[in-house]
Amino acid sequence: MDRKQLLDTLTQITLENKTFAEALLLKSEIELSNSPSDDSWSILECIEHLNLYGNFYLPEIASCIAKADKSNCNLFKSGFLGNYFVKLIQPKPRLNKMKTAAKMNPKGRRLTKNCLEVFIRQQNQLLDLLQKAHTTDLTQLKTKISISRFLRLRLGDTLQFMVYHNQRHIEQVRSIMTSKL
Repeated sequence: MDRKQLLDTLTQITLENKTFAEALLLKSEIELSNSPSDDSWSILECIEHLNLYGNFYLPEIASCIAKADKSNCNLFKSGFLGNYFVKLIQPKPRLNKMKTAAKMNPKGRRLTKNCLEVFIRQQNQLLDLLQKAHTTDLTQLKTKISISRFLRLRLGDTLQFMVYHNQRHIEQVRSIMTSKL
């Protein structure tokens, strides 16, 4: 896969996610806090879930890129495990429910619009990292992952996972908004 094409795609999705989150700031906190049912998340809980992942992955990605030498390698080859995780998390027409790790589950937390502001800041950080990734080897560099201290994913897979995970939950927010109409 072409590195520039991959990073351009991930950048476009991230810009769309950020723009959508900025529009959510116009909604009332009550509307953002209501969940469609007892066993589903509210809009703010969806966003806070993404913030929790961002708190782990953004410093990990930044550290990985900061240590990297400049690379002329313009290709990215996904790893077996990374490809599996990316395909699992990518948004589909009908989202399959997935169990989240307890430490990444925001259910029941008292949340405010501040979590939207945090998400927007994180999207800006991610955009900066995607730009810096244009000169790194996305295949050779590896990052830690949140579910295991022992597994590592290729930087390109981690970037895809993070962006597609964000996109997946933005789609969930859209679904919550249409279910309330």
